[in-house]
Amino acid sequence: MSERLSLVRSSTLNTNRIFIAAMGAISMGIGAGFAAPPETIELNAATRERCVQVLREGLASEEFWPAMHAAEGLTYAGMGSEVLSALALRKATDDQQQCGLAREAVRAGDRKPIARMLAILEDEKSIGRTHAAESLFKVSEVGNGSALRGAASQDRDLKLKLMAEAALARCGHPSDLDDVRRYLTHDDVEVRKSAIWILGQIGSQEDVAPIERMMASEKEPLTRAYCAHAAALQGSAAGRAALGENLQSEVPAVRTYAADFATFCRATEYADRLIKLLDDTTLDVRVRSAQALLAMAQPRGVLEIPLAAKGEDISRDVYAATAANPRYSEGSVIALADNTLLYATTEFVGGGADHATARIIARTSNDRGRTWGEPRVLQENTGKQNVMSVTLRRLKPDAITGPLGMFYLVKNGPDDLKVYLRISNDEAATFGSPILVTNAAGYHVMNNDRVTVLSSGRLVCPIAWTDDVFKQGGGHFVSFCYLSDDEGKTWRKSVDQVDQPKRGAMEPEVVELSAKEVLLIIRTQDGRIATSRSSDGGDHWSAPSEFSVPAPESPATIRRIPATGDLLLVWNNNYAAGTNHGGKRTPLTGAVSSDGGKTWQHTRNLEAEPNAAYAYTSIAFHRDRALLSYYVADEKTGRISSRFRSLPVRWFYESP
Repeated sequence: MSERLSLVRSSTLNTNRIFIAAMGAISMGIGAGFAAPPETIELNAATRERCVQVLREGLASEEFWPAMHAAEGLTYAGMGSEVLSALALRKATDDQQQCGLAREAVRAGDRKPIARMLAILEDEKSIGRTHAAESLFKVSEVGNGSALRGAASQDRDLKLKLMAEAALARCGHPSDLDDVRRYLTHDDVEVRKSAIWILGQIGSQEDVAPIERMMASEKEPLTRAYCAHAAALQGSAAGRAALGENLQSEVPAVRTYAADFATFCRATEYADRLIKLLDDTTLDVRVRSAQALLAMAQPRGVLEIPLAAKGEDISRDVYAATAANPRYSEGSVIALADNTLLYATTEFVGGGADHATARIIARTSNDRGRTWGEPRVLQENTGKQNVMSVTLRRLKPDAITGPLGMFYLVKNGPDDLKVYLRISNDEAATFGSPILVTNAAGYHVMNNDRVTVLSSGRLVCPIAWTDDVFKQGGGHFVSFCYLSDDEGKTWRKSVDQVDQPKRGAMEPEVVELSAKEVLLIIRTQDGRIATSRSSDGGDHWSAPSEFSVPAPESPATIRRIPATGDLLLVWNNNYAAGTNHGGKRTPLTGAVSSDGGKTWQHTRNLEAEPNAAYAYTSIAFHRDRALLSYYVADEKTGRISSRFRSLPVRWFYESP
């Protein structure tokens, strides 16, 4: 923790100047006893220009950490491209500075350096591990979560532990904050300060009283400032007043820290003090003050920072059905390298049946799914009937950037349905020539958003197969997998297949449980989700078992939650024997398992309208949120729309 070494001679005070990405805390307002300050401030042209000048001077400075803070401020002032250009010319002297450069590049819109932060976190010899955890916290990124969970589980380095727990908690871990609270009374003041800082940003009202008590008893100015600013972020009147006083402190680090937090407490009543600090003798004070003023001159919510949507439930029917296009269904969502969301789905033309004419289209969102651009065609219809059921996947394990695969079905008839793959190396701007995945005769069903990339690098396509879906008596399905060990260039069928009674084993899904075990889940007609397990990456499969939850004849979707390692299941939580398909496709429900699917907890409905149907869910995790898509069928019109839903990961652990 070395970013303030020019201000405070301690390698443990890195948390003093962390950019608080808790816009949700801003919305909590100020504590009792204050008149509400104005939402925004007005800056004249000269002051605005002075703020930008201060940040540019800071970015060009030889003082490394103030330069990173200036990068932060310029990014949130809308100058991310300028920041990326400057960062590309900057050299790091150690892993701590590597984390600073990586973090600010990610903030400015380039997600590639997330991999660098994760690599430093995993390197037990690196001096930058705490910086890496802290930086991942700031940008709300956890990768697959395993490195952070490992850091959080150890007790040798408590500051690393707390920062890892903070990153996991920000991205949805339901209990890590409780562990952080235990360290509020730790003997080591630096450990206490870390806990205070974390709880100020992502804690709750229950943390205000103990932090205020500590603020009253602490003698050392910087430690007292930690308490005050943390309390202010949680709505404390005393903390907010102290923040204003700290802007005038004789201690440079306290002034810097106060200016930093003024942004996110939206302390517009202190604008005059911040303007004066633009001429402070300490560069970091000037930088943080400029950042605060520019931020508070913008309407609330304009800054797109981690946790800007804290608690927000974003639900949009991005593809609304019409008479001309009565069905939009089977979607997939992925985050591109610049944090743009790409949402692809099947657009049916003239009819809504599975064999009607269809193609795959996509829209993008630059504001985390609140608004979406115009559609474009990703895959024209090359089948005699249609193309449908898209999956968007990176083709390497836990990849954030790199080759992007688009899997889709080409349907020629009831006995000819095949899976194809096209690969993009330019973030979905273009895709290469089709690669045939299922190189055999018959009807190969692979649902949307189904491909799994194992930690070994193997690609697994779960397939339900029948020779003819419309033959007399109905086609009987068996499930197996197609496997690739060369990033999709070549494919082979698994050795084993799985069967079920009646119509068979339908619409399978695969999730990796460990490096040695893969779980297959299967749609059945018996009121249950069937399962099978493989210990060799999907080649051989165990005798079928089942989950403990009821289910109609409808597909279920399963994923691993990065922050916790738990499994998330989304399915239709009902079964009515003797009815069509064993019951309606409503409600659409989520549940969590921490024991590999043996038991399920935190059962909660995503949708429950009785006169609608919900199915064919996709799930992706991006920063602190779960991104879902699913079809919404209107019983009255028969039309099917495709809905995007974004929820905080922690929503799946909360009581309704």
